[in-house]
Amino acid sequence: MKAVVERCAGIDVGKSVLNVCVMSGAADQDPEVELREFVSFNDDLERLRQWLIETGCTHVAMESTGSYWKPVYAALEDSGVRVILANGEDVEGRRGHKTDWNDCQFLAHLLRHGMIRPSFIPPQAIRDLRDLTRRRSQDTQ
Repeated sequence: MKAVVERCAGIDVGKSVLNVCVMSGAADQDPEVELREFVSFNDDLERLRQWLIETGCTHVAMESTGSYWKPVYAALEDSGVRVILANGEDVEGRRGHKTDWNDCQFLAHLLRHGMIRPSFIPPQAIRDLRDLTRRRSQDTQ
């Protein structure tokens, strides 16, 4: 199957560790794969962002696991890389043996071949408003 995206990344987002796989190469060839691990602190998120930009990565896919994806999304949102949040249930049915490294490679593979349906993420202004109203409703309870 030919690739749709030439340079892409899959990120397995955990509570404290991010496993990242970058796939690159021509559409009709086997991709080159590079794996790296980052922690979920601001300095490492910035290193992740810089690395993805340096590799020429145009698309990134990650699963929507809990709320752990939010800081990663915020760090990559304005980087020029298209960030796709995959629904965990949608990707789950296509998965083999589950390890963090397999997950990030599998997400990159699915993204490379256009097989991930992105979840809806509202614009920043709407997300800010949602956070504000949630805080307000929590304060009144």
